[in-house]
Amino acid sequence: MRLRRKRRIMRCVKKRRELKPVSNNTAAIRRDDILLMSVVRNEKIRLPYFLEYYRKLGIDHFLFVDNNSDDGSFEFLKAQPDVSVWRTETSYKRASFGLDWTNYILRKYANGHWVLTVDPDEFFIYPFCDTRPIRALADWLDGCAVRSFGTMLIDMYPQGPVEAEPYHEGQDPFEIARWFDAGNYMITKNPDYKNLWIQGGPRARVFFQDNPSKAPALNKIPLVKWDRKYVYVSSTHSLLPRGLNQVYDEWGGEKASGALLHAKLINTLGDKAREEMKRGQHYRGSGEYKAYAERLDENPVFWCDWSETYINWRQLEILGLMSKGNWA
Repeated sequence: MRLRRKRRIMRCVKKRRELKPVSNNTAAIRRDDILLMSVVRNEKIRLPYFLEYYRKLGIDHFLFVDNNSDDGSFEFLKAQPDVSVWRTETSYKRASFGLDWTNYILRKYANGHWVLTVDPDEFFIYPFCDTRPIRALADWLDGCAVRSFGTMLIDMYPQGPVEAEPYHEGQDPFEIARWFDAGNYMITKNPDYKNLWIQGGPRARVFFQDNPSKAPALNKIPLVKWDRKYVYVSSTHSLLPRGLNQVYDEWGGEKASGALLHAKLINTLGDKAREEMKRGQHYRGSGEYKAYAERLDENPVFWCDWSETYINWRQLEILGLMSKGNWA
C-alpha cells in the first residue's frame, strides 16, 4: 500500500505539467480556511447555484480544474474572487479520470486544511447542517482527532420523466429532484482498502436492473483534513493511507456521517450522457453513460411507490442513511 501511495504521488506530480493556472488566487487562502476541490467540464448551468450553496455552507476558497470546457464554465469561474482555476486540454482518462489533477492540487494547496472534494452535482449535508456551518463540523472532528468524514451518495430524482421539467441556470436542482430511495441498497467491504462499498438506489433499479453489480458506487469520503502524504485512489470512494477509509464503526456503534445529495437525474443528463459516450473518457469505456443514453430514450420514471420526498438531514438519520454519532 505504501508503494501504491508513492506511485500515486509520483503520478500527480508528473501530471502537474498538464495544468495551466489561469486564475490563481491561492495567496488569499488563510491557515484555517476550509477548501473545496472539483474537476469540471461544461457545467456552466450548475455552477452559480453550486457556488451559492457552498458559500452559505462556509467554504472559504474553491479550487477548480477545468477540463477544456467550451460552454462558458471556465470564463465564469475565473471571474470569481474566491475561486482558483487551472485549465487543461489533456485526457481526463489518462489522468486517472481526473484524480491525478485533484491529488496534485490538494498536495500543493490543501496541506493542513479541511477540504471537501465533490463533483458539481453533489451537495454535502451533515448533522446539524441547517443550524451549524461546516466550520463547526471541522472543529468537532479536529477535537475528536478524526481525519476523514464519510458520506453516502443519495440519488435525487423528479416525480416524472427527467425531460419533463427543464433545469434553469442558477436554480436549486432539488426544486425539481425532490425524491429519493429510502432503501434498496447493498453494502460490502473492500478487502484491499477497507472501505465500505455501497450500491443500489434509482440508478441501479432503472439503468442496471439486469446487472446491479455494475451499478455506480455510492460510498464517498469527500471531507478530509488533508496531508501531503494522502492520495485519492478511486474517485473519492477510497484513499491512501487506508486508515482514512474507516469512516464506520465495526463494533456495533455509529460514527458520525453525512450524505451527498446527487442532482444527476435531471434533464441535463441526456446531453451529458451523449457527450461523454462520444468522448469515451470515463471509467470502463464510459459504460455508465452508455447505459444512461440507451435507457433515457425510453423516458424512464424513477419515482415509485416507495420513493420518499426529501425533508432534511434528520429524516436521513431516521432512515439510517447518515448519523450524528456522538456529536450533540
